[in-house]
Order: sequence, then structure tokens, then C-alpha cells
Amino acid sequence: MQTRIQGTTMPVLEIQLDPNETIFSESGELSWMSQSIQMTTHTQMGGGGGLMGIFKRVAGGGSLFMTEYRAWQYAGEVAFAAKVPGHIIPVQLGQGVDYMVHRHGFVCATPQVTLSVGFQQSLGAGIFGGEGFLLQRLSGLGTAWLEVSGELIQKDLAPGEVLRVHPGHVGAFQSTISFSITNVPGIKNMIFGGDGIFLAQLVGPGTVWLQTLPISRLAHQIEHYLPRERREVSSAAGAGVLGGIVGSILSGGE
Repeated sequence: MQTRIQGTTMPVLEIQLDPNETIFSESGELSWMSQSIQMTTHTQMGGGGGLMGIFKRVAGGGSLFMTEYRAWQYAGEVAFAAKVPGHIIPVQLGQGVDYMVHRHGFVCATPQVTLSVGFQQSLGAGIFGGEGFLLQRLSGLGTAWLEVSGELIQKDLAPGEVLRVHPGHVGAFQSTISFSITNVPGIKNMIFGGDGIFLAQLVGPGTVWLQTLPISRLAHQIEHYLPRERREVSSAAGAGVLGGIVGSILSGGE
């Protein structure tokens, strides 16, 4: 297997598979492939936590199906392009080190890698599209490729070192890091701060990859250029967001 990442702003991962080699991704992620590649769709790949794992993945906004790409008889190429401006990065799994990845961060992986739900928490109505905050867990043995949006910032946290981050900026981190969602301190900060009412708290040791362009913020900026009737629908949805925020404050973020 040979791989290369081409491009800058909108990169693409190209994978050259030798005969009988395979790679898998969530369904619908393929950009292009050569004629010798055979596609097979499954409900799970690499373990995935069984039937309950499938339900959790779908409930968290993931795909029900996984697609396996196999070079059949001859070598072939399969490619996956970034969905938004950003970076595609490889990570090596094994020796007990898992990775936690944001909900849209998984691109593809080798067969012995397992994709499952690693963390899920409701953050109030309308936050993150009403789906709450979800991290996927990558475990097993092999290589996985991840997508982060915007620029990639790497932080190496020492034991006990704390980093507080807007949840949308969390791209991926090693499972050695302790992760939790906390409220922004102070009622005025919650209501008037403009940075949301939740922060992700990461405690070392381990490596964190941050992304500078959360998809939620990109969507918010694009909203201003939508036709008027669509903005009116978004404004109505915004009332639900405000209600969810107030409700979260009153209930202590539960």
C-alpha cells in the first residue's frame, strides 16, 4: 500500500492498493477510484462494537454503513477528498494508544482499525445542529486518516496540564488525555460572552490536534449569503437555540 496527500487548501488522499489489499471508510466518502477496485458495503468494519455500536454511531450522526474498497486481481487507486478547507493527516494505532476524533473527522482506515462512539453529550437544543457533541474513537492496529478543518495546531500536553477549548476547535487527541465538557464560568460570560456556554477541558498527558475552522462557524458565516427565505427559517431555528441555551443555564448544563 502506498499513499500520498495532494493539494493544499482542499487536499485529497490517494491510496494505491496492491492486489487483495483493502481500505474502509464511511459510505459516501469516495471521491474516485480505478476500475480494478471492488466496493463492498457493510453495516460495520473493524469490529465497531456490534449492533449496539451501530445504533450509537447512527444516533450520533454517523453513517449506518461502511464501505470496503479492495484491489481485485490488479493494483488500483482509491481517493478521498477533504469536505472543507483543511488538512488530512495519518495516525498510527497500536500499543494501547487510541484516538478520539471529532464527528466529521474520520476519512478512512486499514482493516484492523475499529471505529466506534467514544464520547457523546447533549449540549442543549440547537447546539451543533441539535445533535449534541460527539467524538468517535479509533482503536485497534493499523493506520487511519483524519480530516481537520482550517489550519492544524498541535499541542503536546504534559501530565496534569490543562487546555480549555471551544468544543468546535477539537480536532483529535490521544486517549491518554482526560476529556470533559464544562460550563463557561460566570452567568454574564454565558449570556453575553459570545463564545458559547460550554468549553472542552483536556488534561494531559498526550497530544491534541486543534482545528481553526469549526464547521459550525463556517456554516454560520455562509448563512448571511443565503436567500432571504432561508435566513428566515434559520432565524426561527435560532429561537430554539436561545431557548436551549437558557434551559441549559437553568438546569446546570445537564
